[in-house]
Amino acid sequence: MFWVPLLLLAWAIAGTAGLRLCRAAVREAAAAGDGAGERRGLTLYEAAFLSGGPARVADLTLVAMARQRRLLLAHTGWATVVDPRGRDAMERTVIGAIGPEGQSRIAPVRKAAATAEAVRVLAERLVRAGLAVPEGDGRTVAEALRRLRLAVPAVAGLAAVALLMPVPSQMPRPLVALWFALPLAFTLGCLAIARFELSPASPWASPAGQRLLASVRRAAAGDTDDDRAYLTTVAVRGVHAVGEPQVRAAFAHRGPDPRW
Repeated sequence: MFWVPLLLLAWAIAGTAGLRLCRAAVREAAAAGDGAGERRGLTLYEAAFLSGGPARVADLTLVAMARQRRLLLAHTGWATVVDPRGRDAMERTVIGAIGPEGQSRIAPVRKAAATAEAVRVLAERLVRAGLAVPEGDGRTVAEALRRLRLAVPAVAGLAAVALLMPVPSQMPRPLVALWFALPLAFTLGCLAIARFELSPASPWASPAGQRLLASVRRAAAGDTDDDRAYLTTVAVRGVHAVGEPQVRAAFAHRGPDPRW
């Protein structure tokens, strides 16, 4: 009966992963609020945060300023300030992150802007409106799903060990395999349910926030203002969704700093 401890371990892994996912889903539902936030529209910064989190807000700010020729984004991964007067808190944050020299690599600017006070205030406002989940909750769901996916090969591996170990057993091997099929079916079933029920478009947006994001995407599809549609695309899909190779190259560049 050497396979029994392995079976118990398989059930422990599967059960723990499933319970973690359920608890994360409950927290996400509780964080959704009463839907009052749905009665208003989203700014581009808010849409960016709900779609891609703090980093997306920083990206949108950089692209918007570059679009207005107040910031230059080089394909080599550098940002240069043209107009040092920020029009809002996010722009002032980006200009401050670039520094007094007026030029910096984009990567550290994005990182500094994403962790700035302006983004934190934006996040708190969205949480209070019931459009974003509190810090950690969205990532908890994502982490729970990741652990559940890892549970599948773990259970399968324990089953393989139990079946391949050359130890005599009174239980026929097909029946042993059937016992291990139960926790494996449990984890696969949880993943199937999660695919339809717990697979959010964004780990930052609550269900109410996701519904508003859907309306933003539909509005952008019919927007005749090229500039507004362009920035909306950056907000909801990211810089790599735009059709300008230089912009994509600027954010993708990871080369060494030539000053060092």
